[in-house]
Amino acid sequence: MAIAFPMLLVLSLLLYPNGISKSLAARPPVVNIGSILQLNSTTGGVAAIAINAALEDINSDPTVLNGTTLKVETKDTNCFDGFLGMVQALQFMETDVIAIVGPQCSAIAHIISYVANELRVPLMSFASDATLSSIQFPFFVRTAPSDLYQMAAVAAVVDYNHWKIVTAIYVDDDYGRNGIAALDDALTAKRCKISYKIGFPANAKKSELINLLVSVSYMESRVIILHTGAEPGLKLFSMANRLNMMGNGYVWIATDWLSAYLDANSSVPAETISGMQGVLTLRPHIPNSKIKSNLISKWSRQSQKYNHSDLRVNTYGFYVYDSVWTVARALDAFFDDGGSISFSNDSRLRDATGGTLHLEAMSIFDKGRKLLEKIRKVNFTGPSGHVQFDASGDLIHPAYEIINVIGNGMRTIGFWSNYSGSLSTVPPEALYSKPPNTSLANQQLYDVIWPGQTAQRPRGWVFPSNAKELKIGIPNRFSFREFVTKDNVTGSMKGYCIDVFTQALALLPYPVTYKFVPFGSGTENPHYDKLIQMVESNELDGAVGDIAVTMKRTVNADFTQPFIETGLVILAPVKRHITTSWAFLQPFTLEMWCVTGLFFLVVGVVVWVLEHRINDEFRGSPREQLITIFWFSFSTLFFAHRENTMSTLGRGVLIIWLFVVLIIQSSYTASLTSILTVQQLDTSIKGIDDLKNSDAPVGFQVGSFAQDYMVNELNISRSRLRALGSPKEYAKALELGPKKGGVMAIVDERPYVELFLSTYCKIAVAGSDFTSRGWGFAFPRDSPLQVDLSTAILSLSENGELQRIHDKWLKTGECAADESEMINSNQLRLESFWGLFLICGVACVISLLIYFGIMLRKYVRHEPKKSLRRFISFVDDKEPPKDRKKRSMSLPASAAATAPMAALDVERPARNGGSVIDIEG
Repeated sequence: MAIAFPMLLVLSLLLYPNGISKSLAARPPVVNIGSILQLNSTTGGVAAIAINAALEDINSDPTVLNGTTLKVETKDTNCFDGFLGMVQALQFMETDVIAIVGPQCSAIAHIISYVANELRVPLMSFASDATLSSIQFPFFVRTAPSDLYQMAAVAAVVDYNHWKIVTAIYVDDDYGRNGIAALDDALTAKRCKISYKIGFPANAKKSELINLLVSVSYMESRVIILHTGAEPGLKLFSMANRLNMMGNGYVWIATDWLSAYLDANSSVPAETISGMQGVLTLRPHIPNSKIKSNLISKWSRQSQKYNHSDLRVNTYGFYVYDSVWTVARALDAFFDDGGSISFSNDSRLRDATGGTLHLEAMSIFDKGRKLLEKIRKVNFTGPSGHVQFDASGDLIHPAYEIINVIGNGMRTIGFWSNYSGSLSTVPPEALYSKPPNTSLANQQLYDVIWPGQTAQRPRGWVFPSNAKELKIGIPNRFSFREFVTKDNVTGSMKGYCIDVFTQALALLPYPVTYKFVPFGSGTENPHYDKLIQMVESNELDGAVGDIAVTMKRTVNADFTQPFIETGLVILAPVKRHITTSWAFLQPFTLEMWCVTGLFFLVVGVVVWVLEHRINDEFRGSPREQLITIFWFSFSTLFFAHRENTMSTLGRGVLIIWLFVVLIIQSSYTASLTSILTVQQLDTSIKGIDDLKNSDAPVGFQVGSFAQDYMVNELNISRSRLRALGSPKEYAKALELGPKKGGVMAIVDERPYVELFLSTYCKIAVAGSDFTSRGWGFAFPRDSPLQVDLSTAILSLSENGELQRIHDKWLKTGECAADESEMINSNQLRLESFWGLFLICGVACVISLLIYFGIMLRKYVRHEPKKSLRRFISFVDDKEPPKDRKKRSMSLPASAAATAPMAALDVERPARNGGSVIDIEG
């Protein structure tokens, strides 16, 4: 046995070297990690407490590292002095540690990330700088949400409140600049923007901060995003309060530095908290849990133990606590997988000058990549929530709370979650089991108390006190001057559009200084697309006039709510219709006349077939029977037919046909009356299709979008288009016509056409409007004035002021009302009656099928020899007397009275030798 055991051991080592090394690998008694913090800051102090609290919990639990003790070496750095802080951090990297918690400063984190990559030491940083990426720095592990998500939450709040422009104040370092860059991208995605951004150094003097705030107060935006540290941020709030910038109309949104400061400090001076009433801030959302409550309950003891008794736990404390636990769990998996702690020197790191950095003392962690792999795979629940990293190296499900500073504390008004990308009053963890819903209509926040102790949402912008006059471009028209024109005497602008604009401005709750800038010479109508281009290039601050809102123009500028509806219509010359001696033929089209006459004959033939065998009035010589068919069918037009119908089928067909005749007769009478008594207009143009199918010239107003519309949308050749500048040119061109150098029609907008027709009565609108547009005022992209003026225009419409202005300038006379009626043909077409003809035709076919079915049954029963000639003869014969007697017994009293007379005719031979056809009913 003594010999067998060593042999088995050797054999096992040879066969299973990996498994034996894993099971026999010895865990070191102590493993060192490092931390780089600014201990005299709120975040640094909270982080130091959290690290030590985590180490106590880890080392007191033998199941975590199985006897290995985790220790921390902390380096106090200076975040405000970037150079000194980086030197201190580099000196700390001479220490052999397997991981580093921190740094909290973005500038130092950037430098240390380069070093961590070379030394293969995982950097467990809670710096929120969005440009710190695991792609560039593989050993950088972000253990708190990135500013990318925080700025997305800020943009969501801005968009939710319908603000379009904001002012950004930031500390001018990596943290501030990169955070505002992320905010700019997030706002752009929401079609908002930063109208003014201003940075300041971390050590800025009081006078510099005051000058900064004064410059901000001159700006248009009243929504201010403050992305700084706690110390300069509190100074800015205090100074803003003294400058009356914390009152009505202002909106202040501070990033999570404010919530971190207020959460961590147990005693905030009353003056400080009163100076930030109504401020919104963000806080990384951490769901409530028992683990979180346990850490909070023992935090007081931990803070006293490490000389930070005035600090409470905040969100960064939870994240740092879980960062240490992440290292411990990864280290345990690292040891279980056979990992070992060893360092080696890099021959490239030599301090040839004998400096104090001692670069040669920096050692590479040999198994650093393996430990990093284990860190990326951790999956557990800690005080900060679910700790798990996604493919990009960020924590999964980042979320933020939206907080309103009120009274002596803070109130959560809602949440933002990256999962849904939207705002909600429901905690994010309740949404993870549902499909994400990013619709703005479904977003919701609780009511906010804004600066100035008001619950009314601020507008978010004002005209700055030092603002220049707005230059408003006005088209200086040559024709249709009722809409907008320049007074040649006073030089002022007037017209329908000007009145609408000034009345809308009067409804705004703030003054607007402006001056009108005429656009165009006044000798011809200007081109409106050029006017819109000047607004887009900021040569003009807006454009007011009869400006049609088109798709092309909305790409370059924002338009207000349309203040008048308009569309393109066709103007065409008309002539009065002269009544002729053949006017009685005009109510029906030729097709209608033909089909109606044909049905008269068809119905006559059908009734003759059904009545011929049993009704003597439909018998006789062929000539007499043909006359009877024609007489009977056409006499039904006046309900004057004298022949009685005896068969049930014949009566059914006749009733349906008389109903059709009644409808046709009534329609004919009404249409003929209209033709003879109402003045008719006629034109060769019926609608847009006639324009497209013709080669004749078409007119349009100079400067109108109608030219491009006809070319691009209707595919009308540009060579066919003629530019016309005034109503007189309209009338002359239409009077001449295309053969004499004029035009066949003019395409223009409805408001111009109505004015034109109030004077020129020999022209009318052909067809209906074939576009639906409106006129609006144009402003540069994202101009807040566009939104407020749209609201004002709606108010003018609701209170009737818009209609009053319309009647003042554009009220037309009776001529326009008479001549602007759309021209439609009064002829009655077959399409209007085909249903009636269809019913009548079906009734005839069914009756004939039933009749011939009965005849065929009788023929088979009575005739022993079968042939087509015999069947035709059988159908043509008069009904036998015994069948007639049976029929008489079944007839009603009125019909039975005529039966004896009919019986006398049974033996009477056919008149003139004609055959008798007896039809079964």
